[in-house]
Amino acid sequence: MSTTNTWTDGATPDFSLAETVTLELVRSAAACLRGVAHRTPVVTSRSVDAMTGAKVLFKCENLQRVGAFKFRGAYHALSRLPADSRGVITYSSGNHAQGIALAAALLGKRAVIVMPTDAPKNKRAAVESYLACAPEGSRVVAYDSNEAEREVIGGRIAAEEGLTLVPPFDHPDVIAGQGTLALELIDQAVEMGFSPIDRVYVCVGGGGVLSGCATVFKGLAPDCEVVGVEPALGDDVTRSFADGVLRTVKNPRTIADGARTNYPGRHTLPIILRRADRMETVGEARIARAMFTCLERMRLVVEPTGALALAGLLQDAERDPDAVAGKNIAVVITGGNLDLDAIPALRAVAAG
Repeated sequence: MSTTNTWTDGATPDFSLAETVTLELVRSAAACLRGVAHRTPVVTSRSVDAMTGAKVLFKCENLQRVGAFKFRGAYHALSRLPADSRGVITYSSGNHAQGIALAAALLGKRAVIVMPTDAPKNKRAAVESYLACAPEGSRVVAYDSNEAEREVIGGRIAAEEGLTLVPPFDHPDVIAGQGTLALELIDQAVEMGFSPIDRVYVCVGGGGVLSGCATVFKGLAPDCEVVGVEPALGDDVTRSFADGVLRTVKNPRTIADGARTNYPGRHTLPIILRRADRMETVGEARIARAMFTCLERMRLVVEPTGALALAGLLQDAERDPDAVAGKNIAVVITGGNLDLDAIPALRAVAAG
């Protein structure tokens, strides 16, 4: 994303950019990923069904390669680079970084990844492990998110080293790759007799996976309500959705580290405004409790960001039970890279 002052708080989205991501592009991405990305499983939970009164289907992207849906978009974007590319650069707190690092190793592309110094240790270690198998010159560049902007650092290195920027969410090929999970989800729901899906909840950081999923659902299941869920401490997409213009936050300090985005993208915002039905926010305690629900009731290892969608469903079931009960509901679990050392602190958050 550009860091010029044309994309600042109050900026009007360019809705023509929404048309750069189509159902056909998502299907092309699915063909590219076939045999490379996992067709992740879907699971049910009698406990969650009882808590909500709904029939709930979980799409388990925590079981994707690198432990997150981010591999889909990263691999698709890198696969479309020209053969003479000198490599890629990106910025990420962890999951997109891992996706780019693994894709770079698989495709033989040099990758430079800008990561905050406070990124989860397990994610940083995984990135460095993947980059060890990538071409020479691949590396992590650490920065202090309180002192510098990752977009500025990434732009400078890209110019100096002739690298192609592949951002975490604001890129048509990345968005299309993320949308492939929705193609699988719809097919799997039909296979399980779970169709039609009445409502789908999707985690939101910068909006890439919501954009991809909304594109697929509005193309194939237009009656399904598409709901994006983000942390209340990082509500840039929710406020942008409400106002119809760009709204920003400054370095949100949520436990959902994958959702610590300052603003939605030039591509993602117009897609979300056109194709999503609703946005909502959830507090830190709800996020942590949803994560522990996955761990304790479903035996699924899920990081806080990956539990956002479930937190949104549980919040809706509590606030308006009649609007949830009896529906077929899908929940996208986006990532499973939980820092085990953080569990005691997350317990305290859940208790709050």
